[in-house]
Amino acid sequence: MSVDSVFRTRSLGVAAEGLPDQYADGKAAKVWELYIGDTQSRTQEYKSWVVSLLREQGVRRVLDVACGTGVDSIMLVEEGFNMVSVDASDKMLKYALKSRWERRKEPAFDQWVIEEANWLTLSEDIQKPGAGFDAVICLGNSFAHLPDFKGDQSDQKLALQNIASMVRPGGVLIIDHRNYDYILETGRAPQGKNIYYKSDLTQDISTSVLWVNSKPHMITLDYTIHVPQAALQNLPEVSKFRLSYYPHRLESFKALLNEAFNGKLEHSVYGDFQTYVPGQTQAPCYFIHVCKKTA
Repeated sequence: MSVDSVFRTRSLGVAAEGLPDQYADGKAAKVWELYIGDTQSRTQEYKSWVVSLLREQGVRRVLDVACGTGVDSIMLVEEGFNMVSVDASDKMLKYALKSRWERRKEPAFDQWVIEEANWLTLSEDIQKPGAGFDAVICLGNSFAHLPDFKGDQSDQKLALQNIASMVRPGGVLIIDHRNYDYILETGRAPQGKNIYYKSDLTQDISTSVLWVNSKPHMITLDYTIHVPQAALQNLPEVSKFRLSYYPHRLESFKALLNEAFNGKLEHSVYGDFQTYVPGQTQAPCYFIHVCKKTA
């Protein structure tokens, strides 16, 4: 598979300068809203884990740097957190804005801040409150959407530095990625339920890997979603779209995070919300990193 064939065929556009928006054509965004289900469809395990973690850390102000359609942010607004939510995709953000408008009479939703922002220019796009946010979240394999166009991961390093700069001293960053180590070794995703969504849509996801100079450069996931008649909404019964990701390996991503925080962090790694033990028998579907800024 060539680089050109990947970029010609995936859902790709530009919503903010320098950051590709794979949802820009609106096709994937519309189907994604159906795929992840409604705002109550987050798994209880996920909700309990993230809310408990934030409360244990005394978090009040949260920045969601990859809010998409707003499903995580809505969950946290409902739990009483003060949310600022940003995304590079205006096609995804329109669903978050719609939810805020529909619930605008609720004070918490009326105060919910939603902005379009680019990870590469984050400090210019949003205002940091004082020393920073109590917590920053980047979940749902979102960071892996940022490609490595230059081949040196400089854009990814800059983005992580900008994201880390939004965390106040003593605050936390929660960021995740799929288990790309397993995907690269086996050619498929680990078996197991989706830890985030309780979607009942029938789905098929095929995986392909692009190698450049003997290194994995991009993974493409081709989604085939079977949309029920009741939810067609001008969509075909079988909807297909392609999303591309940078395959972050666990150890290399840990090193990127350490660099982003200048080594001043307490770093914990979870596999599907359980403490991760290297070499454990069950391969997790997702790795979740919790980074507490120590200075």
